[in-house]
Amino acid sequence: MRESGDRPPQEGKVASYLALKDRPKMSVRTGSVNAGHTVIHGGRTYKLRLTPSAFISPDTQLRVAAGANIDPTVLRSEIESLNLSGRLKVDAMASIIEERHIAEDRKDPHLAGLVGTTGSGVGPAIADRVLRRARLARDIEELRPMTTGVSEEVNSALDEGATVHIEGSQGFYLSLYHGTYPFVTGRDTSTAAVLSEVGVGPKRVSEVVLVLKSYMTRVGKGPMPGELDSDEAASRGWLETATVTGRQRRAAPFDSKLAKTAAVVNGATSLALTKVDVVFPECSMASSIDGLSDECLSFVREVEREVRVPVNCVGTGPRTEDMVVFR
Repeated sequence: MRESGDRPPQEGKVASYLALKDRPKMSVRTGSVNAGHTVIHGGRTYKLRLTPSAFISPDTQLRVAAGANIDPTVLRSEIESLNLSGRLKVDAMASIIEERHIAEDRKDPHLAGLVGTTGSGVGPAIADRVLRRARLARDIEELRPMTTGVSEEVNSALDEGATVHIEGSQGFYLSLYHGTYPFVTGRDTSTAAVLSEVGVGPKRVSEVVLVLKSYMTRVGKGPMPGELDSDEAASRGWLETATVTGRQRRAAPFDSKLAKTAAVVNGATSLALTKVDVVFPECSMASSIDGLSDECLSFVREVEREVRVPVNCVGTGPRTEDMVVFR
């Protein structure tokens, strides 16, 4: 079983690539609608907020974990637009984001002002879950037909020797416990927390793929070592727009110390290093190691040396298939 977490973003690219490579029986998405995963495949761009990025693998069963927070409107839109009716199911215990949660998130001076959340209602919905007054997927009439027991399904698949992917969401440093508090999300984003959300034990995980971008970005407030001003970020081609909010991402050079801590806490077995083509434009669309420049390869070796985890693949473009495999 693979579990993928990251420092944001590009979870979607790596998760979709691994899905096409491994063709897993099942893929489970964790987290909530405040994390958007972008998949560019077959000439189309998909911006996903609840659907596993493995949807591009047609025989893969798609699931949303018990620990996830579901906005029924977002879920319904993705199921309809991607033609996933009958294929995507949610755990009956997943909690629901209601309109009142969204309204509270957007008007709360602490969440909307100091923290700078996405305004998706996630924090207030999680608070209701902790207070044991949240509605669950099993309580919503329109969701009831698509509910299932994800933990039981995942563990049964693993018992049969099948491959299962679990897709984490949001960067490690947005973790409620290990991140840049209070400028964090409303949940833990580490591997251990992701497994808990799904309902699978750590002994069942064979690989943990940590996704690292070749430079750092973050949306909203909070510390960011080495942050560049917008003019410098633009000159390097590092200015990006967030998938969910449309806000401009802040940018900074790659930080090996932060990457190493993320690797240690998450128990990473390999690294996926994305957007090397942005830092090293001569490597754009490279499909083999021979297409990578000496400068790029030196950077990859430095990351491996500093983080002490092998780089398994590097992204050389925006499409799912724009990937060079090392091992």
